[in-house]
Amino acid sequence: MNVQVTSRPLPQPANQSKLATADCDIHPQRNNDKALHPYLEQRWIEHMQMFGSRPRQAYQAGPAYPKGQPNASRRDAWPPGGRPGSSLPFLREQLLDTNNCVLGILNATGDNGQSFQNREFGAAVCHAMNEWQLHEWLVPEPRLKGSIVVPYEDAEAAVAEIERYADDPHFVQVLMLSRTSEPPGQKRYWKVYEAAAAAGLPVGVHAFGFGGYPVSGAGWPSYYIEDMVGHAQSSQSFLTSMVIEGVFERVPNFRLVLIEAGFAWVPSLAWRLDKIWHRLKVETPHLKRLPSEYIHDHVWLTTQPMEEPANRAHVLDAIDWIGWDRLLFATDYPHWDYDDPAHVLPMPVAEQKKRDFFLNNAVALYGAG
Repeated sequence: MNVQVTSRPLPQPANQSKLATADCDIHPQRNNDKALHPYLEQRWIEHMQMFGSRPRQAYQAGPAYPKGQPNASRRDAWPPGGRPGSSLPFLREQLLDTNNCVLGILNATGDNGQSFQNREFGAAVCHAMNEWQLHEWLVPEPRLKGSIVVPYEDAEAAVAEIERYADDPHFVQVLMLSRTSEPPGQKRYWKVYEAAAAAGLPVGVHAFGFGGYPVSGAGWPSYYIEDMVGHAQSSQSFLTSMVIEGVFERVPNFRLVLIEAGFAWVPSLAWRLDKIWHRLKVETPHLKRLPSEYIHDHVWLTTQPMEEPANRAHVLDAIDWIGWDRLLFATDYPHWDYDDPAHVLPMPVAEQKKRDFFLNNAVALYGAG
C-alpha cells in the first residue's frame, strides 16, 4: 500500500494496529511441491514430477504476467531459508503479533489444483492443499483458520471436498477464484454453492485464477498493471453473473465474500444493474428483488487493495453505501501491495466502526475469533 500525504487529514495513528484485528486474506506458501507429498497418493506424486500442473490457459505454468518478485512478495517477507509465506514462526512474528491479529483467514492460492486441466489430478492437489493447511498451519496456530480449496470446475469433486471438512472447526470458508471457465452463476456451479450453504460456510472468491480466457474482453493486455486492475473487472463480472442467474434467490442462505479486488466499484455496479433490470426484468422472472438488494444481503468484501483517491474521504462514501458491517479488513500478506492496519483507513472514524471494521465483522461472518 502506498500512502500519499498531501492536503488531507492524517491517517490513523500508529497505535491503530494495537486494536485487535482479523486479517481476512493471508497467503500461505509452500517452499516446493515436496511439501504436498505426505498428503498425496504415490501416483499423483509421480504425475506431478513427470507432467507438472497444467492450468486452463495457453501458458504451461504460472501466471501470464510474471511478477517482479517471486509470488508478488514483499522484500522483507523472506524467512530464513524459505519463500515468503512459507514459515509459520516468521508469519507469527511479522504479521500476527505485530498487528495484534487474533483471527487470520488463510487463502491458499497459487498452484493449488483448482484450475488444472486434469480434473482428477486437480482434485487430488486440492485435497492435499487442505491437509497441508490443516497439519502445517491450522493445528499449530489457533489464531489461523482455513479456506477449503475446492476443484470448482468439477462440481461433484468440489462438493465432496466441502463435505469432508464441513464439520472441522479449523475451516471457516470455501475458496474459489474469480476467473472461472464459464460465468459462475450458471447451473454447473450451483451444487458447490448449495453444499457451502448447507455446511454454513461462506464462499470466498479470490481474485485471479485460470479460466482459460484473457482478463480483457479484447484479448491479452500488454502489461502486468492491466492484469492487476483486471481483478476488479473479473469480480464485477463474477458478481453480476451470480445476481442475474439467480444464485442468491435459489440459495437464500448463501454468503459470498469477494477477496482482493477492492470494493469502491460496488455502488456504481449495483446502480447500473438496478437501472437496467427495471427495463429488462421480464427476461429474469426468477429475480424477485432489485439486484442491489441481493448484493446488500449476501455479499461481503475484503478491503485490500484499499482504494486511494486523491481525496481519500471519498472512500467513506463508498463504505457508507456498502455498509460498514460488510467490509472485512485484509492485508494480503506477504504480497507487495500489503495493506498496513495503521494506515488503511483514510481518516479517523468512530471507535465502534473501527472495531467492527478491523475485527467484529469477520468474527460475525466466520463464527470464529
